[in-house]
Amino acid sequence: MSNNSSQNVRRDHYTHGYAPAVVRAHAARTVENSLEYALDRLRPGLTVLDLGCGPGTITAGIARLVAPGRVIAADLDPGILDQAADHVRAQGLTNVDCRVMDGYALGLPDDSVDFAHAHQVLQHVSDPVAVLRELARVTRPGGTVAVRDSDYGAFAWYPPSPGLDQWRTLYCRAARANGGEPDAGRHLLAWAHAAGLADPLPGGSVKVYTGDQARWWADIWAERIRHSAVATQLLDAGWATPDDLQAISAAWRAWGDDPDAWFSLPNGQLIATVR
Repeated sequence: MSNNSSQNVRRDHYTHGYAPAVVRAHAARTVENSLEYALDRLRPGLTVLDLGCGPGTITAGIARLVAPGRVIAADLDPGILDQAADHVRAQGLTNVDCRVMDGYALGLPDDSVDFAHAHQVLQHVSDPVAVLRELARVTRPGGTVAVRDSDYGAFAWYPPSPGLDQWRTLYCRAARANGGEPDAGRHLLAWAHAAGLADPLPGGSVKVYTGDQARWWADIWAERIRHSAVATQLLDAGWATPDDLQAISAAWRAWGDDPDAWFSLPNGQLIATVR
């Protein structure tokens, strides 16, 4: 397994950052809960690009499915790539290469992978159409581009919470200030058309948090809204005060402790076969 870095990386500002609570949430992602819409396109012997791999938990599942094929685990942050490398190594996997890579200029030859995957990536880039074109460029004819992104504007929760309302408003303001689109899920088909992808197959899924999962989700965001890159951005921009963020954090915990707590998180997803 290798962990190579690149010298010329174009950076969009990643709204979440890599605080422990962020990584803890991302580490809960697996091929079963985050790539089920395209699992039938993975088979032994394929070469796969996993762009925006984060801590590598989806990557590891892909690597098991395509072995003896190889997986290129790509991210902009060397620290998170180190965590991904540690994770796949702990899983006993030897068919993963972890590389610092730029989604706008992947540094791979044309037609060099069979399957290009980006989970919750396009919402954070300023030109998602360019990234989709780059994913298609490196994918062989007959291969697959698979993307999934959430839609913050369609999030729904019960019981109502003014604190969670404020959380969404502030988060979306920060994400858009960074050039991202937090409602990316609903844009995937339009972006695929603009990128020239032939016959894209759009779809969607909904994750529902209740009970212990709702408490886990609430604890994650109660920490993230106070101790993460988005918290720093909100404070530095003057869009929130420490007291504001503390109140939102408390609102998350109060919501999560309610036995009736329900959080609905929709995702858009899309598969395209490269022509």
